Amino acid sequence: LGGFKKMRRILQYALFISLFSVGFLILNYYLFYGMSFLLGLPMDTFMYAVMIVAALSYPLATVVERTSSNKYTRIFYTAASAWMGISFYLLILLLAYLIISWIVPVPRESTGILIAILVTLISAYSIYNSYKLELVELEIPIKGLKEDLKVVQLSDIHIGSVRNSGYMERIVGETIKLNPDVVFITGDMVDGSARLHKHTFKAINRLKMPVFFVTGNHETYEGMDEVFRVLEGSNLKILSGEVIDFKGVQVVGVNYSFERNHLQNTLNQLKIEKEKPSILLYHLPQELESTHAAGIDLQLSGHTHNGQMIPFNYLVKLMFPYIRGLYDYKGTKLYVSQGTGTWGPPMRLGSRCEITLINLKSSN
Repeated sequence: LGGFKKMRRILQYALFISLFSVGFLILNYYLFYGMSFLLGLPMDTFMYAVMIVAALSYPLATVVERTSSNKYTRIFYTAASAWMGISFYLLILLLAYLIISWIVPVPRESTGILIAILVTLISAYSIYNSYKLELVELEIPIKGLKEDLKVVQLSDIHIGSVRNSGYMERIVGETIKLNPDVVFITGDMVDGSARLHKHTFKAINRLKMPVFFVTGNHETYEGMDEVFRVLEGSNLKILSGEVIDFKGVQVVGVNYSFERNHLQNTLNQLKIEKEKPSILLYHLPQELESTHAAGIDLQLSGHTHNGQMIPFNYLVKLMFPYIRGLYDYKGTKLYVSQGTGTWGPPMRLGSRCEITLINLKSSN
């Protein structure tokens, strides 16, 4: 059965890479043709060769990273991932030119130069911004809390090809400076872009306070057995549909699942004492009604990345109305982290990588 599942994942992966490669090749043809047209450059053999290399860079880097990852392949993967983001902004500006040129005459060459400059500036800032860590601090009152607690929430770190052991060390170092009572990691600690190794996560053992973790969708993509293997022996407690006590607070951890109403079904099976303070760790910022019905005081989630790159924030908000920050539903609080890392392009525009410091106060 395990071999069948592995083979199915390989076939699904191969199908995805094939479809993506074809679509990205078509997109790159439009981008190169459009810029050649605007700048008056010939679409010669050299231009076609560069276009093909650009179009196949990400699919090729993905395959290479899954088979033989090293520092050079990681650089290649990072550059290929960045090109995806760059090409997206280039596409937007080329489409804008196309629409405007239908209405009024637009000088081609000067427009092409302007587009190239704008894409360079936007991309450079987005890449730079994605490597900055913002500390978000907030205070949340919880009824029945015996003592004030300092909580650090990390989410969507996406350790893989772009962000690896060095980034994990950086996050751990920043967390230690905050001296929290407990650390909650709300899913997608791994990216799924590269093979996992135990040494990549060894920095977690520098955290002397309790560290609790619930899985996200990317742990599911990677394969739960592999994730559990690399995290085994680390200073980290994985919660999967269970309730534990931490200083008088019920910490409820629910793993990610593709099943509908998964959170509601799981909470209904757990023994949660409504008169006691409780915190739910769940990757998706959804089913807040179910959280409230279960008597949970605070839900911590991630997943959205706050859209990561404009204008994706508008699209993500259509799927996840709770996209970033603190929300209240009939007294039940929800905090949605915009993520501590990035997925796909190492770029952030209109969002930040955050470490969240939550000061829990008794409301008695």
